[in-house]
Amino acid sequence: MKIKEKHKLQKVETEFGRKLYSVKESYWIFYNGIRTIKYMFRAKRNRELSSKFIERIMLAVTEVNGCAICSYAHSKRALESGMSNEEIQKMLRGIVDDVPGDEMAGIMFAQHYADTRGNPSKESWQRIVEIYGISKATGILGSIRTIMIGNTYGIPWSSFFNRLRGRADPRSSLLYELSMMLGTILVPISSIHALISDLFRRPIISF
Repeated sequence: MKIKEKHKLQKVETEFGRKLYSVKESYWIFYNGIRTIKYMFRAKRNRELSSKFIERIMLAVTEVNGCAICSYAHSKRALESGMSNEEIQKMLRGIVDDVPGDEMAGIMFAQHYADTRGNPSKESWQRIVEIYGISKATGILGSIRTIMIGNTYGIPWSSFFNRLRGRADPRSSLLYELSMMLGTILVPISSIHALISDLFRRPIISF
């Protein structure tokens, strides 16, 4: 890649978010999300995770991935959960000054998870378990993976419709958007794969 083209690509990624996920990655993101979304709901039901904490996690992941439609949707939900507009806007810029101290480790792990494209370090996960306990930690993981599904599919779908209005995501292309749309035919297979893994009690996270 020429230096000028490389610099242009880096600038686009800096301004609009990470390199987009492939169809192969989307399969595993959906698989992991389906396997752990129940832990998010359980942690919320048991009052281990508040609505605000979950929305902060989702905003943190969305900020890394750069999904405009998810930013809009979760800004609305965050406001409804009681977060201030100022805090929401800060989080969408990657600023976590207003995050409560007891939630900071979870937010930092969420950012790390997204930064590594769903491949966090073993040490970072063990630290989250030590801080929060396994039940709350798996709830955090479920929240992260749930929004990862939204980001992964939200970007190409919203970019496709915005393309028709002349406002496509500069990271995307029509070919990419169509391939991701066609890739949704793998969703049922991924869901069955997740169910089988649960039946055989496969680990929900591996390194």
